[in-house]
Amino acid sequence: MSKTFFLSSNLFLILYLCSILSSSMADPNSIPQSSESDATVHIIYTERPAETEEPEAYHIRTLASVVGSEEAAKEALLYSYKHAANGFSAKLTPDQVTQMSSKPGVLQVVPSRNAELH
Repeated sequence: MSKTFFLSSNLFLILYLCSILSSSMADPNSIPQSSESDATVHIIYTERPAETEEPEAYHIRTLASVVGSEEAAKEALLYSYKHAANGFSAKLTPDQVTQMSSKPGVLQVVPSRNAELH
């Protein structure tokens, strides 16, 4: 591999990790009230559900505790990850992101980002 590719890959990784750290260190009290139009896609990494519960049902239940109802959770849920990682992607407002981050079983909440390859 070329030295330039290696350096740019490391720089991308460092910038990505810094963005995760800075978003997790934000003061939740400084976040203004938000509306559904402020909702953006986030990836929520969770612990694995109990063996007796289907992953998608666990994801909907976890999401419903933040969005208010099972129906609203089903609307907000975009995808359930079940194989290599456990979690889901959903449209959340900034307030919902803060609430979701403190839920039991939630490991991490990160904004979904699109990366453009050159």
